[in-house]
Amino acid sequence: MSYVTSADIQAAVRQLRLEDKPLCVHSSLRSFGGVDGGAKAVIDGLLAEGSTVLVPSFSSYFAIAPPEGMRPERNAWDYSVCWALPRSTRLRYTPSAGLIDSDMGALPVSMVSNPARSRGNHPLNSFMALGPTAEELVQHQSPLDVYAPLSELAERGGYVVLMGVGLERMTALHLAEQNAGRTLFRRWADDLKGKPMMVAIGSCSNGFPNLDDVLAPLERRVIVGESLWRVFPLRDVLKVAEQTMRDDPEITRCDDRDCERCNDAIAGGPILA
Repeated sequence: MSYVTSADIQAAVRQLRLEDKPLCVHSSLRSFGGVDGGAKAVIDGLLAEGSTVLVPSFSSYFAIAPPEGMRPERNAWDYSVCWALPRSTRLRYTPSAGLIDSDMGALPVSMVSNPARSRGNHPLNSFMALGPTAEELVQHQSPLDVYAPLSELAERGGYVVLMGVGLERMTALHLAEQNAGRTLFRRWADDLKGKPMMVAIGSCSNGFPNLDDVLAPLERRVIVGESLWRVFPLRDVLKVAEQTMRDDPEITRCDDRDCERCNDAIAGGPILA
């Protein structure tokens, strides 16, 4: 097996003309075949070309059950199923938290322990960044403005880089849903005082590959090791995806016709008082 190196990552960044750009990276480390130095080597290669690396750093550890009075309709949640954590075991999120869901992938898991990283203020769906503009990208994220880092990335002319993964991993398409007029789903966590609050999250993403054809004209590709990189200018993606969702709301539907997250999102999302 041949191993990808940081130098290979740098070469790919230069080939794609992504130097000094902010990048939202979704990745599968396994897709490379092998990486000399693992996830850190991929991150180091991106940083060495002046890029700022933004990744989702979601964490379910801070979730709580839906409190009474915070249960909107059409919210892809069965309120008849009751569960609750003892208050003594409930955690309170801060951007310095080191907890992250393991299924986020090797790059976010590697980045979360880096003391130089900046993490947004969202207890369930935070974003984390490393590089020259890291703090600027995440500083406006809040529990109800979950996709502020992606809006900032788009404003700065940033790109989404899919490393060996498909559109179902492109979190930015949830921002396109919001821009198209869908209300984001609500979930629940404790604030710093231990008081329950609602937070915004995205919908089902399994149907996002249905947008492959409409986004194809925006896409650039390169092979790094065995990994297919698909690169998209975020500002243009948001414009095209938003208009497509307005014209054809069903395009985001996944293959499960009974998917509550798809059904409620296409209907407009939760009904908030």
